[in-house]
Amino acid sequence: MKKYAYIFCTSCILLLSSFSSNLDCEYANSNMAFAKARIVEALQTEDINKARFYSYKALNVLEKSKMQLDQCGCTLAREKMEENLENLIAATKSTTLIGTQNFLKKSLSITEDTMVVLAEHNTHNSIYTNDLLAMNTNVKPTEHKIPTIVKEPSSLTEKIDQSLEKYRISLNKVVETVDCKEAYVFAKRIFDECEQQLLKTDLSYGSKYYNLRTKEITQQALNKLGNCAKIVESK
Repeated sequence: MKKYAYIFCTSCILLLSSFSSNLDCEYANSNMAFAKARIVEALQTEDINKARFYSYKALNVLEKSKMQLDQCGCTLAREKMEENLENLIAATKSTTLIGTQNFLKKSLSITEDTMVVLAEHNTHNSIYTNDLLAMNTNVKPTEHKIPTIVKEPSSLTEKIDQSLEKYRISLNKVVETVDCKEAYVFAKRIFDECEQQLLKTDLSYGSKYYNLRTKEITQQALNKLGNCAKIVESK
């Protein structure tokens, strides 16, 4: 009996650790997306001072993401981060627009690679968690079957998910009933606010989770308003 209790407790610790790690990976990836947007803005301008300005913004975001990457535990992403920082620093120091753009192109490529690596790392963690659950419920790991237990939300994340389900429904109504352009501006404002919040290094676990999930739901709504995005952003 003690043996099974020990295995159960150990499994719980590993599961909680994996869940926390996954959130840190998502948090880091969100910041990567923000940095990527700034790098793209830097590449689109023909003004070297503006290119440097956006490069600095991307550099600042990546610097703040170091801790999240360490907690995420993805060594490859951390290595790519260092390479990326070198290119962005070089971009800010280049004396020509062409030189700055060359470094920015390398940085953009590294950023996109890092986002893929983080996404894959996060998926691997999730699969490991499912295998662990399967092991402790006498189900073969390859089946990935997890017992479903219907219960009232007790954890912080469950309560946040329940609250955000109401937000999802409300936002979908906005998308379906409000003028397309107005709906896009409304959703984009929420999305941008989430990105700004996620750049903060002192967010609590609950705030990280809330903003990541809100951003995810809002992105889905923005995807539905694809054509409106082109109209609004072209003005």
